[in-house]
Amino acid sequence: MSVEFVVKDRVASVTLCRPERMNAVDAATERELEAIWQEIESRDDISCVVLTGAGERAFCAGADLKGAETTGLEYWTESRPNGFGGLAFRRSLDVPVIARVNGYALGGGFEMVLGCDIVVASTAAAFGLPEARVGRLPLDGGMVLLQRRIPHNLAMGVLLTGRRFSAAEMQGFGIVNEVAEPGELDAAVARWTNEIVACAPLSLRAIKQTVNRTGHLSPAEAQALRTPALVRALNSEDAMEGVSAFQQKRAPVWRGR
Repeated sequence: MSVEFVVKDRVASVTLCRPERMNAVDAATERELEAIWQEIESRDDISCVVLTGAGERAFCAGADLKGAETTGLEYWTESRPNGFGGLAFRRSLDVPVIARVNGYALGGGFEMVLGCDIVVASTAAAFGLPEARVGRLPLDGGMVLLQRRIPHNLAMGVLLTGRRFSAAEMQGFGIVNEVAEPGELDAAVARWTNEIVACAPLSLRAIKQTVNRTGHLSPAEAQALRTPALVRALNSEDAMEGVSAFQQKRAPVWRGR
């Protein structure tokens, strides 16, 4: 298995385990990731996902080009509706995803970062879309997502140079939420997961589902949209429990129903 999937205390850890290939994603790894995202979507015992890469060098160096025989055009025409790693474009995953960027996040690896909700990066991390330097294109999210996340000139600076950017630079661009020293990275990620898990699971799903499904709408249209997760959260026992716990000045006990 090239991907490790572990669930503990409502937090799912998804780890790319190909450090000898800088956690680059090949076809088998892509299939494993897709199966994992589908499983997470079907479960009610997960409030948060942490995506990372094994080892210290790389989060994910993108697509594994070793032995690749397909042309760029052939790669582009392959069906990949959810973007790189099954995540960059994914809109059916209603669980918050944190990118724990421990090293290089290049090409598809950076595209996976763009598919996450929160990004916590090591000072040793480096981000980039180097495809143009090898005669390829950032087809699975880079060209279409980055320009929607940051100002045009910053996005083009990344896309048209293929160079690597530091975690501090990406934080300045608004891509990275927090930068930590390598030895403090896990503690920083744990702070984020603890804050998320403290929230009602159904509220988390409703928030993410609403955000994912309303970005193209006007504010009035978005506010009026009754997403399934929103209705479920508002009608839940947890909605009443949260108010009761606040009134009684105690910690809420979430049941996910």
